[in-house]
This record gives sequence, C-alpha cells and structure tokens, in this order.
Amino acid sequence: MRRRKLSGNSLMGGAILFATVSVVVTVAVSLHENLVKHIENQAVITLIMLAAILLLAGICTVIDYFRRKIMVETPTKRILDATDRIASGDFSVRLEITHAYHHYDEYDYIMENLNRMAAELSHTEMLHTDFISNVSHELKTPLAIIQNYATLMQDERLSQDLRRQYAETLVATSRRLTALISNILKLNKLENQEIKPDRERIRLDDMLAGTVLQYEELIDRKGLDLICDLDEVEIVSSPDYLEIVWNNLISNAIKFTDNGGRIGVSLKAEDGRAVVRVWDTGCGISRETGQRIFEKFYQGDTSHAGEGNGLGLALVRKVIDTIGGEISVESELGKGSTFTVILMLNQQ
Repeated sequence: MRRRKLSGNSLMGGAILFATVSVVVTVAVSLHENLVKHIENQAVITLIMLAAILLLAGICTVIDYFRRKIMVETPTKRILDATDRIASGDFSVRLEITHAYHHYDEYDYIMENLNRMAAELSHTEMLHTDFISNVSHELKTPLAIIQNYATLMQDERLSQDLRRQYAETLVATSRRLTALISNILKLNKLENQEIKPDRERIRLDDMLAGTVLQYEELIDRKGLDLICDLDEVEIVSSPDYLEIVWNNLISNAIKFTDNGGRIGVSLKAEDGRAVVRVWDTGCGISRETGQRIFEKFYQGDTSHAGEGNGLGLALVRKVIDTIGGEISVESELGKGSTFTVILMLNQQ
C-alpha cells in the first residue's frame, strides 16, 4: 500500500485554525489590557470583553464555515456524486483532480482511487459484454448447422451417401459445440477460482510423449514430419491442468501446418526450470496477432475458424497463470510458430 505524507489539506486546515486562535487570543489580551488602563469599572470591562469574545467567536465560526465548505464539503459532495453514479452502473465517471500530484490531499487520493476503480469496472463491463456477445455468436453458428442438416436429413428422398455426409457433419459440429461449452465452463471456473490444481510429481517427458501419441493418426494423415527432443524431466505440478496446455498447443501445431510440413516438441531442464517448446512450419502469425493470440475468442487465422472456437489459447494462458509459469510465442507469417512454456521444477 502506498504511504501517504501529511497532506496539504491537513496542513492548511491546521494553519488556518492556528492562525485564527492566535488572532483571537491576541486581540482579546490586547483589548483587556487597554480596557484595564482606561476603565476602572470591572463590570463594564467584563461586559465589553464578553461582547468582544462573542464577536470574535462569530468571526471564527464564519471563517471555519467557509473553510469546511471549500476544503471538506465540496470535495466530499463530488466524491458522493461519483459513487452514486458508479453504484447506478455509470462507469464513465471521472473526477478531475485540481492539485499537482506532490500536493495531493486525502480527497485527491480518494478521487484517484475512484477513477481507477471506475476505469477497471468499465473495462470489466466491456469484457463481460464482449464475452456474452462472442459466446452468443459462437453458439448460434453450430446450432444453425445442426438445425439445417437435421432438417435436410428428414427428407426421405435423400441418398445414403448424402445422409452419411450430413451425419458426419452433425457429429463434427456437435463435438465442436461440446468443446466450446467445455472450454467456457473451464475458463469460468478458473477465473472465479472455483477449482484448485492438485499438484503431484510428474515425469513431464512421459506426459508430452503420451499427448503426442494421441495425435499420431492425424499426424500420419497429414504426412507431417514429427521431431521430438525430450529430456527426462520431473516436475511438481497439476497433470490435469498441464494436459489442457499440451493438447491445445500440439493440436494447434497440427491444425495450422499444411500437409507435408514439420512440427516439433522439445523439453529441456534449464536453471531449475522446465522449458517446453512446441513449434511448427505452418502459416505463422503477424506481430499484431501475436499480441492478441491469448485473448478470448480471438482467431488470427480465420481460414481455420471452423476448426476451433478461439478459446483454446485463452484457456492455456489462464491455466499457466493458475499453476504458475510463463508462456510466450514467436512467429512469422508463412514460416511457422514456436510456443514456449516455462515451469518451475519444484512448485509448491
């Protein structure tokens, strides 16, 4: 938490109060001395001093009223108005801070925090709206396909070949829909911290080799040259979470590499860390796409949009953040991509 120095507002308020009290005391003492010199009647002196004190008290009250009006009530009203608007769902509110940063008072710090809170809420609301919009769009597409093909299959005149093709399309689309919903649920649970990783000791090279073998048929079908360079590495982490990472990265490498291309998986132990690289000689991505590739529903290569839902890498990034680690991508259009995952060997 940032430490606050005594603010200008506090210093000024204290100075005004000190000056006011000093003036009142000085005037009262001076008046009493003059009255004693010129008036012998003690009762008259008392009455005059009482009237003077009441007058000085009134002046002090007026001064304090305007001080509070300017230095307390005005900024407090601005803050209350802003919090009312934020509570009503207006996250566009921003309070103007008139003091320079090194002259901030407590109210300025409160206003600054309110501005940051409103900006964060606005960003969260925008992400939420975009997420709902994207989910709706992603759900509509496969549902429309299922509905259309199911309707076509009701035609009794349909040939067996077409009926089989339509059935295959329905199965593929339903799988895509299932994967989308599964990824949405996983992301939601991760973001709300509803599931915690169970850590255990893992032979990471065996896990990677097993994941690659799951795609052996697809690799052979595309005629891809597979290069694996896996050192024996043990790591303490969550196998369930890591499977999400390797499945997404390896399946993407296969998906975005043309027939006859090359893909590779490497594992090295470097300075107490496990470094996994998944690379391919596929279509690659631009620098701009690389900066957004881990965002939800973002798809840099729309030509393969029908094969995914844009949540895979967002899920990978969230998993890496949850279990503790780093992920980065290096890529060049037309030359392929390399995803690098770095994990500590002994995470707690």
